[in-house]
Order: sequence, then C-alpha cells, then structure tokens
Amino acid sequence: MLSPLLESLVKALSALPGIGRKTAQRLAIHLVSLRPEVASELSMALSDAVDQIGKCQNCRNLTEQGLCNICADPKRDEKLLCVVESPMDVLAIESAGGYRGRYFVLYGRLSPIDGIGPGQLGLRDLDTLVSTCGIEEVILATNLTVEGEATAHFISDRVKALGGKVSRIAHGVPTGGELEFIDSQTLGFAIQGRASY
Repeated sequence: MLSPLLESLVKALSALPGIGRKTAQRLAIHLVSLRPEVASELSMALSDAVDQIGKCQNCRNLTEQGLCNICADPKRDEKLLCVVESPMDVLAIESAGGYRGRYFVLYGRLSPIDGIGPGQLGLRDLDTLVSTCGIEEVILATNLTVEGEATAHFISDRVKALGGKVSRIAHGVPTGGELEFIDSQTLGFAIQGRASY
C-alpha cells in the first residue's frame, strides 16, 4: 500500500503516454529516492518547461520564443511546408536529415468521435500560411492510420482549393526489410507508390 502522496505521484505519472501503473510505481519510488537536490532540479526543470514553453507563431512547434529555431533559420526553404501530427514527428524528420523546409504541427488528427475537428488542428492557420507565405508545396506527413489518412485527404482538398501543390510522404518497405516479412498492406502501398529507378 502506497502513501497518499506517493499514490498521487503514481497517478500523475500514469497519465503519461506509454506509462502503465507498474512503471509509474517504479518511477515514483525512484524519484522520491533521489537525493533532494536532484529531485529539486528535476522539479524546477519541469516547472520551467511548463511555464515557458509555448507554440511557435508560424508552425505551432514547441518553443520558448515567438518563433522556433526552424522558422527562425534563414537557410530553411520557405517554399516547402511539411504538415505533421506532433512535435515528435518534427524531431523524427529532422533526425532523419534531408528535409530543409518548414513545418506545420497539427497536434492531432481529425477524429469526430473524439471531438477533434478542423478547428482543433489549426487548419485556418495552415490556410493562411499556404495562401500568404509563398508556399509552393505542402508535404503531408500524417501517420498512416485511418485518421491520419482522412486528415491528409481533408488537408489536401483545402490546399488544392487554395491553388497549392500537395504531396504525401512515401510509405512502404523499410530499408533492410525482407519482402516475406512485410505485412500485405505495407507491401501494397509500396507497389502503388513505386518510383522510377
């Protein structure tokens, strides 16, 4: 049986994605077992992050400034805009390298059942970017889920209505993957999205 304060900490940690009750218990016990100065430093860092981090005024990525580092970088291609579901997607694309354009972060995907519509995804802001900032191509990099695909189609229609060019990230066989172990849907997408060689 945990003390009330420890139980409260476990409950708070369990709310994090991918953290179940047992992991939350281990984390809570570890955190309260830290030296007081280490726990205090962690607490301060979390408090500062919550208080000072907001959304970039252009792309909605996380930043402490008005503009995030990507939007403030004059070397980025301002004519390319990659639409992603979350800041984690920005990190994934940036760590892969090769993309030098800008981003727009949706913070979700269309899901009427969950009450997430165009307003919650900031699509008016996206429309403004496309129509006023000289965007030549919008790359849709939403996840390959039913909701992600529906979101990509919805955004594609909006961008095309504004006269913009739209592309979708390629999806298919991963590098080093063997065909016999690839699921049929992924293999089907790979065949449909084949490129000249």
